[in-house]
Amino acid sequence: MTPPRLLGRLRHWQQQASAFGSQWYNAPYRAAIARARRDEEDLFMLLVFAETLGIPNPASWYTLELQPLLLERFHDWHTRMGMEHSPLDSMRCC
Repeated sequence: MTPPRLLGRLRHWQQQASAFGSQWYNAPYRAAIARARRDEEDLFMLLVFAETLGIPNPASWYTLELQPLLLERFHDWHTRMGMEHSPLDSMRCC
C-alpha cells in the first residue's frame, strides 16, 4: 500500500471515529440542545414580530426587513405559543 493511500485511509477512519465520538457524547444532551435552539428561535420571532403584536420594540426598523423572511415559520410559531389563529389582523396565515 502506498503512503498516500494509507494516509487517505487513516484520515477516513479518523473522520468516522470523530463522527461516532461526537454522536456518542452529544446523545444525552440532544433534546436539551434542540429545546434551547427552539427557545432561541421563539425569542427571535417575538423580537421580529413584537411591534405588530403591540409590544414596543426599539429595533423595529431593523427587524421589519426580516418579517418577509420569517413568514413561512410564523404559523408554526404562533401555534407553538398557544395561539390558535394568527394574532395579527393584517396577516392571516391560517
